Amino acid sequence: MRLKPGRPDLARYGDMFTVSTAASDSALAVTWLGVSTLLFDDGDSAVLTDGFFSRPSLARVGLGRIAPSTPRVDGCLARLSRQRLDAVLPVHSHYDHVLDSALVAERMSAVLVGGESTANVGRGHGLPDAQILVSTPGEPMTFGAFEVTLIESHHCPPDRYPGTISALVRPPVKVGAYRCGEAWSTLITHIPSGRRCLVQGSAGFVAGALAGHRAEVAYLGLGQLGLQSADYLRQYWTETVRAVGARTVIGIHWDDFFRPLSAPLRALPYAADDLDFTLRVLRDLAAHDGVALHLPTVWRREDPWS
Repeated sequence: MRLKPGRPDLARYGDMFTVSTAASDSALAVTWLGVSTLLFDDGDSAVLTDGFFSRPSLARVGLGRIAPSTPRVDGCLARLSRQRLDAVLPVHSHYDHVLDSALVAERMSAVLVGGESTANVGRGHGLPDAQILVSTPGEPMTFGAFEVTLIESHHCPPDRYPGTISALVRPPVKVGAYRCGEAWSTLITHIPSGRRCLVQGSAGFVAGALAGHRAEVAYLGLGQLGLQSADYLRQYWTETVRAVGARTVIGIHWDDFFRPLSAPLRALPYAADDLDFTLRVLRDLAAHDGVALHLPTVWRREDPWS
């Protein structure tokens, strides 16, 4: 860990918040909603990774019990101006990914998709079996206009709450109830346009797991990369970006998720991560490979294929 006070200044990276805004006739738009929550929307069908909107405070997470905030979830869903989703896809089962997923699936008449850990979150919430799908790793699934494949991955070290969720989770609960469970590399293909995307929600990987898969765009989790060595970042890039042949990379999971989405986003403090170090290494890798490296703008419908 690189111990120093304060947090990275996002103003230094203004030239990276340059993903193209989606046009009204874009075949597919992606909207980033903090952490690893991404809405993939073609105007008809839509799938959502994670759906984490409650964003409880650090004090609540550290000292109390957490539960979905219905007003925050409903407020965020209203801002999306969608009546339904085809699927909700948590990238793993830590609270900052799965806390709200069952509530979002309920509100949006969507299927909650993942491993047994995510399923136990959904069952604890009271979702009916018809809205819970335990996926088979590596097997493509179709949700509306999207094909989704979940590839087994690892959480970025250190995993503070490892293991699986073997019992139903009924909030409010301590944060440790949300164990990592199954971590995924999520491959999303928009069937009508053929556009392909990798969502690597946690900055971990399984060597060789993505061999043979292709994606033009990669949404790359950056959280905790600033605690790793430069060699780890280079291997992570190789096993994700290079493995799928992505030409555009957008960094996610760098924001301070103890603040609500109604407040201006800021980076995690240096005590928890070092975004400056991460972007310095990744910028060098992107320049070497001729890859466009961006950061997304929250709430903006963007078209990274443009």
